[in-house]
Amino acid sequence: MAFLALLTLGLAGCESSDQQELQQWISTQRNATIPRIMPLSAPTRFAPQSYDQQDAIEPFSNQKLVQALKRDSNKATANAALITPELSRRKEPLEAMPLDAVAMVGSLTKAGQPVALVRVDNLIYQVRVGNYLGQNYGRITAVTEAGIELREIVQDTAGEWIERPATLQLLEGTK
Repeated sequence: MAFLALLTLGLAGCESSDQQELQQWISTQRNATIPRIMPLSAPTRFAPQSYDQQDAIEPFSNQKLVQALKRDSNKATANAALITPELSRRKEPLEAMPLDAVAMVGSLTKAGQPVALVRVDNLIYQVRVGNYLGQNYGRITAVTEAGIELREIVQDTAGEWIERPATLQLLEGTK
């Protein structure tokens, strides 16, 4: 028991000397450090601007809303004119297949008109200008020995219907 008391007193003595050293170091560092405060820059001077849009349409007026609605309805009419005929016609069998599943394997001339031979699921079909291919309302616009040119109607990122060209190239050397 006496040993424990001596050990506790010894440790307490060591702790206080370390504590004093630490306190002395902190006060030395505090006295040696000089705070640097950067002065604030002067605020920028406000220059008022005159309002020169008195004759323009107010941004929250009904007239502005009417103009925006007319602009949107004109776009919708143009889009409807592009897609409406496609929706009202009877679909052809090759429109059920995606365009990447269709392969052009040859061409020939029948009654003076170019005809393309396309393969879908190991079946050969004859297509000509005016026929439809693929799932994007792809209408054939030209048939050449090297490929088939199409006009597709697709939706862009804004949801509007647009026309885009597509090509189906002749596959050479395939079985």
